[in-house]
Amino acid sequence: MDDRIEELLAKLDLQGKLRLISGAGLFRLAGDPAIGLAEMPISDGPSGVRGENWDERDPSVSLPSGTAIAATWDPELLGEIGALIAAEARRKDVYAVLGPTINLHRSPLGGRHFECFSEDPLLTAEMAAAYVRAVQAHGVSACPKHYVANDSETDRFTVDVRVADRTLRELYLYPFERSVEAGAWMVMNSYNSVNGVTMTENTLLDEPLKGSWGFDGVVVSDWGAVRSIAGAARGTDLCMPGPPMLWGEPLTKAVRSGEISEEAIDDKVRRVLRFATRVGALDGPPQPTPDFTDAQAQDLVRHVAAQAMVLVRNDGTLPLRDGTKIAVLGPSAAEPRFLGGGSATVLPGHTTTPLAGLEAVLPVTHTPGVRLVEGLIPAPLELITDPETGTPGLSVRYFAGTTEIATQHRTTASLVLLGDPVADRASRIQLRARLRADTAGDWQIGFGGIGHVRLDVDGATALEDDVVLGSGDPAAALLNPPQRYVTRTLAVGQEVDVRVAVDVQEAVPGLGIVLGITLGITRPRRPEDEEFAAAVELARNAEAAVVVVGTTERIESEGVDRTSLRLPGRQDELVTAVAAVNPRTVVVVNSGAPVEMPWRDDVAAVLLSWFPGQEFGAALADVLTGAAEPGGRLPTTWPKTITDVPVLGTTPDNGTLDYTEGIHIGYRAWLRTGTEPAYPFGHGLGYTTWSSSDLTVSGRVATITVRNTGDRAGKQVVQAYLSRPDSSVDRPVRWLAGFATVNLEPGDSRLVEITLPPRAFEHWTDNGWATEPGAFTVHVGTSVTDLPHTAYVD
Repeated sequence: MDDRIEELLAKLDLQGKLRLISGAGLFRLAGDPAIGLAEMPISDGPSGVRGENWDERDPSVSLPSGTAIAATWDPELLGEIGALIAAEARRKDVYAVLGPTINLHRSPLGGRHFECFSEDPLLTAEMAAAYVRAVQAHGVSACPKHYVANDSETDRFTVDVRVADRTLRELYLYPFERSVEAGAWMVMNSYNSVNGVTMTENTLLDEPLKGSWGFDGVVVSDWGAVRSIAGAARGTDLCMPGPPMLWGEPLTKAVRSGEISEEAIDDKVRRVLRFATRVGALDGPPQPTPDFTDAQAQDLVRHVAAQAMVLVRNDGTLPLRDGTKIAVLGPSAAEPRFLGGGSATVLPGHTTTPLAGLEAVLPVTHTPGVRLVEGLIPAPLELITDPETGTPGLSVRYFAGTTEIATQHRTTASLVLLGDPVADRASRIQLRARLRADTAGDWQIGFGGIGHVRLDVDGATALEDDVVLGSGDPAAALLNPPQRYVTRTLAVGQEVDVRVAVDVQEAVPGLGIVLGITLGITRPRRPEDEEFAAAVELARNAEAAVVVVGTTERIESEGVDRTSLRLPGRQDELVTAVAAVNPRTVVVVNSGAPVEMPWRDDVAAVLLSWFPGQEFGAALADVLTGAAEPGGRLPTTWPKTITDVPVLGTTPDNGTLDYTEGIHIGYRAWLRTGTEPAYPFGHGLGYTTWSSSDLTVSGRVATITVRNTGDRAGKQVVQAYLSRPDSSVDRPVRWLAGFATVNLEPGDSRLVEITLPPRAFEHWTDNGWATEPGAFTVHVGTSVTDLPHTAYVD
């Protein structure tokens, strides 16, 4: 490969080289026909593959969120997930998937907490390495991100994270180190600075990434993160997006003047060519990937979602027996969140809600009880008709001045225009649909968008406004634009013609038009107290109540950190009221990150579903009825209240965010403070019982006998922690050193082996890695606080 790369490099002049180290488009790497190099589309999607465009007409499989995947504690399962991701990528002509997100859960308030795996560096590292191996086994590149210390969203473009070298090495860098060991072909760096230097120019790219770790792949910038021409002399290899700006003509002049050496450019080009060879964009077609039918993809996502769900409390109510008459309540029962907000979003062609999933297997009554989403929702497809085609959906017309340049039929009322070639040529965009009322009463009809926006209803202008974006983050413009609406009283079956026209604002440099437009509605609602009382009454008359509560894509999203851990609205009040009238109340928490649950000890069962992907309803029905085991264990600590959280802050002080807690984050910090959380790291229940015995440690391998003592098959996650209470080094009270997942039939037993890697015993010093001589204690059990077995190892 190296000889071939040098041969191709010699054929490129300076301009040809520079074309290859900047994108050719928003999600496309440059090619060069003269040397046989194809352009390489890439895609967002740690939890699915969206493709180059944000377009519902080309749907994607929606996988569970990062927290859900990590909650399986099953790296082997990622082999199947990786095959599906690779197949989706190849179907969409994508050469690299921008994931996994392997930043740590430093604070539960982190906006992208749902997208990341865990608060623990070892669990994150093992899942990350498995993800990389699984996807790249099929010739598609993974891209672990964001290197490094991008663990919160507040001021994410400018924040300077101050963090000690030991903390970086032992915690935040470790998942990236394991990803490189697993063979990662691409790594994305982050927007933030670390210790005063922006990450696209930080020496951490040279050492340890390209130095002692030996990373020979491509370091790609996060989109728009390259700050200067001078950065081209440093560790970032590929400036995204394109076409070239900073690294175009200005960089040409800098190289020709000698300000930046051409040798530095050559190293970047070598890496790009090596990457192209690996993914099949040079000297041959891409490697074929496994074939997945829609049914196979749905079955896998359903299985993974069930394996990820964590049962944290159960008084025996679960699993529900056949024929149990249940009241399905809560705002997320019929309108759940399948995934958090931001660039992780994919557009599935199929979803199942908790309500639909449970209706398929049990007798159900339903009402939400409380509303979670305030404001407009995208008009449902079943209520809108494209007047141009007469089919479900809407018409989108693009104008340049007064000239119509394109018309599209779309099947979503919420458009995300990012890198859209038609939108980039337009000065005005118009959405039009016939809206049919399915309920009599006062309807709110309006739009979400920024710029000069006009709403017409039945041919008359109902609202016109210049809407300004409150946040400077482009993610907000795309996914959460401000809303405006009018109220109209409609009869059942009545139709109105609705048009939303937006004057397109100036393009964002490097990104083009960044615009979200929604034709939105709010159906008539019965009075709030009446709706609440109706839910309580349904619960009173049911054999069991299932209350599905949760957050939203606005609360958990790229671009914004949370400010509270409380469930929004009156959800806590609803759970309390339902539990008071039905002792068999099961609460399903549909969030990607921890929330407070003040009622947790007053209900029969609590099941954490995370953001579980498109098969939410089917997987939930499997778990609640016992058709599947709730296979998850907590990858992060869940607090009782926000005031108990030992590491919380995400807001910089004068532009700086200090990681003063050092190596003590997550359960390490909880153990250090002695505060008891609601549910500890590693905790999770199943539907059978277990015993374990005969722990031995030989060399660096712990073995223990695990037996399923119950009457049904089940899953157990055996966890090994180390401690050294008399250490001369500042250490956690305990830290995860290894784990193993075991599935057993009733009555069966197995000798489980857990390898304790050398790194688990090491600590970072000014002179590199070191191991303190003497004995370490090995603790084995089923959570960080349930460790009945101990042994010692030197």
